[in-house]
Amino acid sequence: MKNKDKTANYKPAVDREKELKLAIYRIEKGRAHTQEIKLTIAAVAREAGVSRALIHNHYPEIAETIRQKQGRSSRAMRDVKHQDLIVERLKSAGYRQEIEALRAKLASIASINEVLLDENQALRAKLKAKNVVELVSSIPGSESSLVS
Repeated sequence: MKNKDKTANYKPAVDREKELKLAIYRIEKGRAHTQEIKLTIAAVAREAGVSRALIHNHYPEIAETIRQKQGRSSRAMRDVKHQDLIVERLKSAGYRQEIEALRAKLASIASINEVLLDENQALRAKLKAKNVVELVSSIPGSESSLVS
């Protein structure tokens, strides 16, 4: 087993952050050593000679800076999504209220419908009775009346 000095690859956080910022600057100005053109976290990682995970895990402010320069800041996107969520929740609450009002109207209409069905059934029974005579009025547009 080889005995290597692992501290040789490690740099202070301040120096690493400076390298990352310089990598961003070089990519933006078109002077990247790796010929990177588009500013992405992966491009910055390649330019600085580090992994993408290192940027995400140890330098989230650098990652956020890259996202902002790309026009897709996670904070801004989160805020937009949060505002959209609030709007949708308000719509949902309005829809729930409307549904409850419609259910109340439906119950009222169903009750009236049942009463009318019972009255209709009673009137049909009266019409079928043998002692009921139907009189038709000679006036146009007037309703017929029942006499028992």
